[in-house]
Amino acid sequence: MANRLSVIATRTGDDGTTGLGDGSRIPKDAPRIAAMGDVDELNSVIGLLLTEDVPADIRDDLLTIQHDLFDMGAELCIPGHTAVTQDQIAHLDARLAHYNATLAPLREFILPGGTRGAAQAHMARTVCRRAERAVVALAATESVNAPVRQYLNRLSDLMFVVARCINQHAGQQDTFWAGAQARR
Repeated sequence: MANRLSVIATRTGDDGTTGLGDGSRIPKDAPRIAAMGDVDELNSVIGLLLTEDVPADIRDDLLTIQHDLFDMGAELCIPGHTAVTQDQIAHLDARLAHYNATLAPLREFILPGGTRGAAQAHMARTVCRRAERAVVALAATESVNAPVRQYLNRLSDLMFVVARCINQHAGQQDTFWAGAQARR
């Protein structure tokens, strides 16, 4: 990054535009800014999850993911820049396989919840899905590196699995959905 902020209140966005990493300015409601904002929110939600008591391997993975999401934000901020790689997606695939191997197979849908940490992992999952939708919307009008979308797709799956692992670690069972007939 060539230009780091030393002053946070620049007032340059008062006109409803924001600056990109390449120096250009675009409206704050542009699809690129929506995608950047959703990725930033996802990173913040993961930061909140990290305040919980989660197993060390999950903590390490979440920290790696935060760095990856910062890379993704940089990529989205600089049109034409590439920062997210297939190696990062392969890492998520490997972690998914690792965590899935520790869990019982699913036979029912799971409701978000259980422990506070698991609920926050589910929040990260849903924010991740929104970020993915924003990236897909951006890609409909501008060029977007395919690994950005792929990373978010894998990450939402990983957050679901991590929520289950957090519950398992705490001795908390997942909450299974009961259809309307079963609730009567």
